[in-house]
Amino acid sequence: MLAKMTAVFIGSFLMGIGINMFILPFHLLDGGIIGIGLLVKYIWGFKVGMTIILLSIPIYFLAWKFDRRYFLNSLHGMLISSFVIDLLVPLNGFLHFPEMESAVAGGLLIGTGIGIMLRYETSTGGTDLLALFIARRSPLNVGIIIFFIDASVILAGLYFMGEGMFFYSMVTILSVAFATSSLTLIRSVSIFLSPR
Repeated sequence: MLAKMTAVFIGSFLMGIGINMFILPFHLLDGGIIGIGLLVKYIWGFKVGMTIILLSIPIYFLAWKFDRRYFLNSLHGMLISSFVIDLLVPLNGFLHFPEMESAVAGGLLIGTGIGIMLRYETSTGGTDLLALFIARRSPLNVGIIIFFIDASVILAGLYFMGEGMFFYSMVTILSVAFATSSLTLIRSVSIFLSPR
């Protein structure tokens, strides 16, 4: 339990840094519930973390109904990461990087945070939880599933972002998918190679 909570806090802070220091300054998008939360922030100014909590409620109802273990394992991840994302808002504009470097660095930090939590069978909820459900029932890697969900959110947000932000946001979600896949693949390989 201590290892899982440590993973949640480390993952949440990596995500909070990635979003606030690298993604928000350029109005870039991630995918999934985070991406929708960012889009809501850009359009209406609502807090990203609070939006994530509200948008995750329907998915948590599904988790409660179909697999309460997932519900219990990811609820604290979603609540803590959402709180930390809003807590670290002062990092927005703290450092200045070019857009490409920000898109890559932000994506890698977010993906690493998500990947660390997924390795301990917890998540930030939302579409990460949905991706974890799908990965458990299919041969697809969870990072690849997250990529496809994220790309769908980016395409939906194209109207609000403009073409320039679309490109950099795609770089962000590719970086998220790379980091998440790398961490979850390492976990899968270690389980596969361990003596039974």
